[in-house]
Amino acid sequence: MSLETLAITVLWIFLYGYIIVASIDFGAGFFSFFCKITRRDHIVSAIIERYLSPVWEVTNVFLIFFMVGLIGFFPDTAYYYGTALLVPGSIFLILQSLRGSFYAFAHYGARNSTAYLFVYGVTGLFIPASLSTVLTISEGGYIEQTAGGEIVLNMGKLLTSSYSWAVVALALVSVLYISASFLTFYAKRAQDTAAVKLLRSFAIAWSLPTIFASFLVFLSIHRHNPEHFDKMMDVSWLFLLSFASFCGALALQLKKRSYGWAFILVMLQFAFAFFGYGNAHLPYLLYPYVTITDSINSPAMGQALVIGLIAGLFLLIPSLVLLLKLFLFDAKYVQGRPIQK
Repeated sequence: MSLETLAITVLWIFLYGYIIVASIDFGAGFFSFFCKITRRDHIVSAIIERYLSPVWEVTNVFLIFFMVGLIGFFPDTAYYYGTALLVPGSIFLILQSLRGSFYAFAHYGARNSTAYLFVYGVTGLFIPASLSTVLTISEGGYIEQTAGGEIVLNMGKLLTSSYSWAVVALALVSVLYISASFLTFYAKRAQDTAAVKLLRSFAIAWSLPTIFASFLVFLSIHRHNPEHFDKMMDVSWLFLLSFASFCGALALQLKKRSYGWAFILVMLQFAFAFFGYGNAHLPYLLYPYVTITDSINSPAMGQALVIGLIAGLFLLIPSLVLLLKLFLFDAKYVQGRPIQK
């Protein structure tokens, strides 16, 4: 495996980790608000709060590793994406700041404030929508380079593109589907029958929109970037495995059994699709300007970054597992009982 391929693989793992962890977080915030306005917050609020309390601060660690590694490995991405993503990036930072602030207000201050929960829940949907812009732009056709070398984002084309809105739709429904699937499993661990019933209904309700949006993105890529679509067909077995994982997860949820295995299948569903998409995207990081072969940093710097990121990966994942073991999956904590003896 070349240095470039190893580098982008490690970065892709970090980005996949962020997608899963952040989706659970974002979806939990939205469900907390939704259940509040539908007067069902008494059913799921305790489950959601017990999940969010220990992990909401660490969600962005995966994204930070990815961004630092991406710019470190491939400096050209900062040049092309930096100017083009000034507006979407600023929106993301504002939404992230609002979300963090209003989480503290909603959960540590005015606990009964619907307005605070609204901001916290809705920003959790707008953030993945704004981040999905990066994947949309990477397909090419939205960034233009003038004769003078200036990088310009064609916002009109981006906002009127069917592919762009298909990706946004997939980001939104995927967040809710992943989150509901995990929270169903978590409620089952807490032996909260009412919460399991409600969250399971959310998971099933958002499953079909997720697979429909996935097919919509497929069709949109075929129209927008035929070259990428053809490469995706070369690894179509990964997408077939993704669909099989989706069917398995949905079957378990419909049968009301093995919610832990159902969530693992959901993770595999997105892993197969995500890595299939990424593999077919290579060698481009941005069609047609940036590739992994002509934009990598010096080999010595690249090797150091690979070692550092792999070390970070082996430190981050065990730390997350330890956090889950000590808090989320502790038999007393998950049921809302004090964990101290």
